[in-house]
Amino acid sequence: MNIIYYAIAAAVVVLDQWTKWLVVKHMEVGERIGVLDPYFGLLSHRNRGAAWGMLQGHMWLFYIVTIVVIAGILYYFHRHGKDGGAAFRTSLMLLLGGAIGNFIDRIRMGEVVDFVDVLIPVIRYDFPIFNVADAALTFGVIMLILHMLMEEVKEKNKKKVS
Repeated sequence: MNIIYYAIAAAVVVLDQWTKWLVVKHMEVGERIGVLDPYFGLLSHRNRGAAWGMLQGHMWLFYIVTIVVIAGILYYFHRHGKDGGAAFRTSLMLLLGGAIGNFIDRIRMGEVVDFVDVLIPVIRYDFPIFNVADAALTFGVIMLILHMLMEEVKEKNKKKVS
């Protein structure tokens, strides 16, 4: 049964690395291809830091943190996955796939390839450029938070019934 969940993580890594390869092979750094201009496009960008370009150049820190995160995800998956249900296991595998996808870039190239460029027109916000791994990490965290909130509500309801 775990193979299905590991397949989710593997699919994230494969899709992430394939899309990054396409960007590196077919676009110059800084080149933008409008898809739904001006709201959505592909912009070839490199990030030597963390999310939103923080901690530029501290690659050693990212190596350590990523290894610890991957180990933690695997531990929780095998220790608590059965108790948490399908959404919990899926969230952990999205986190695993995203972490591995960006880790591969950092090891291979010393930077992460980002390329999804989104402008949110209602608030005129140019969202930070991201990639498939970043999207998987974001969705994984959202799913994990929702799972934790639902578990908290279940616990409160149990206490009320008791």
